[in-house]
Amino acid sequence: MLIRTVLSLSCLVLLGGVSAVQAQSNASAPVYRCPGPPVLYTDALSPKEAQAKGCRTIEGTPITVLQAPKPRAGSGGAAAASTPAMAGSEAARVDPAQQRGRDNERRRVLETELREAEERLANAQRELSNGAERRGDEHNYQRYVDRMNELKANVARQESDVQAIKREISKLP
Repeated sequence: MLIRTVLSLSCLVLLGGVSAVQAQSNASAPVYRCPGPPVLYTDALSPKEAQAKGCRTIEGTPITVLQAPKPRAGSGGAAAASTPAMAGSEAARVDPAQQRGRDNERRRVLETELREAEERLANAQRELSNGAERRGDEHNYQRYVDRMNELKANVARQESDVQAIKREISKLP
């Protein structure tokens, strides 16, 4: 009985040593970072394959691998429609009336933003035209130049905002 126990313990120790050697050999295998969307991190490539794919080795940094949970089968609704695999399928389609409502709401919001941006532009232009004269606190000419440059930059920013909003509105159906 004692011999069996010693033998079984020695087998366990031997198996434990083999698995430790395997783990150590996996840990010493180089980990490669391969380019491209999506970026791939792997230790399953040979050096030749890694070089052919343009991969480079990563050394000295421990890597933690987290796997994303798999989506549940049969879960319908918005979660299923938002997955890339379902993007082109019929489940991802929106009712045309609902889409028109969304487009109208977006147009309304953009038009409100456009009015506000145009008001800000008019105020900035007014400040620029009123600020053409030097103030009493601008004894140094450079202060005047700096203030005028800021006013001009503000007008340019506001004009850019107005143009961007108009482009967005023009994209709507």
